[in-house]
Amino acid sequence: MQVTRVSVSVPTRAPTGATNAYVIASDGGSATDGALLVDPPARTAELDSAVESRGVSHIVVTHTHRDHVGAVASYARETDATVWCRRGREAVFTDATGVEPDQTFVEGTTIPVGTGVTVLDTPGHARDHVTFVADGDYLCGDLAVAEGSVVVGAPEGDMRAYLVALRRLHARNPQRLLPGHGPIIDDPRPVLARIIDHRLTREQSVLDAVRSGNETPESVTDAAYDKDISGVRDLARATVVAHIEKLAAEGAVRWNPETGRVRPR
Repeated sequence: MQVTRVSVSVPTRAPTGATNAYVIASDGGSATDGALLVDPPARTAELDSAVESRGVSHIVVTHTHRDHVGAVASYARETDATVWCRRGREAVFTDATGVEPDQTFVEGTTIPVGTGVTVLDTPGHARDHVTFVADGDYLCGDLAVAEGSVVVGAPEGDMRAYLVALRRLHARNPQRLLPGHGPIIDDPRPVLARIIDHRLTREQSVLDAVRSGNETPESVTDAAYDKDISGVRDLARATVVAHIEKLAAEGAVRWNPETGRVRPR
């Protein structure tokens, strides 16, 4: 399979200031063979060229965050491609993209492009997050990045599911990760291990903060971060709440979302 990556500058909280769109086609394929467009955030001349030269016949997104779906409707109209979304998330997909999906997928569904692109459930960053597997390439959206970490913030983010997804990919030993932001990851397992370790280290900081008497997400956030988060405090707080929800589900803390109070067990 041939994969074309196009970095598109869009409004995003990602440090790169851009989202990666991908066009997947069969080796040596022409425009008549059809191709898959993944995560088109906006239209650019470079992405237009890739879509036209490959003859896109299917469109998918890894998840429905705004910085991944902005050009779905435009490319769907222009190419008459089949638009897919996660089964059970049709209404959310339509609200995000302005397009009603033609087909839905679940884990194990194969998108008929080249030798086939398979769907793998990887929720956590978003409830509808999936990864697309094309041979040894894993188009992993916002599951992983080459440097730094991914926001997994409540109420949509699920930290337990996110860690399961990371471990699942690590066990699969992918050849490459093609993320939604930043460069392609040619050595995935160390990167996945680093992100898992980062999340567990942050979780321990959150738990230590709760055990030290901090009872609100705000005070836990102040205690759990040892760096300046003034520009991303909302994201840090949402991440702390996601960690608290995981710890509560596992019985490590008591969490009352109605009062916003957390206490150690």
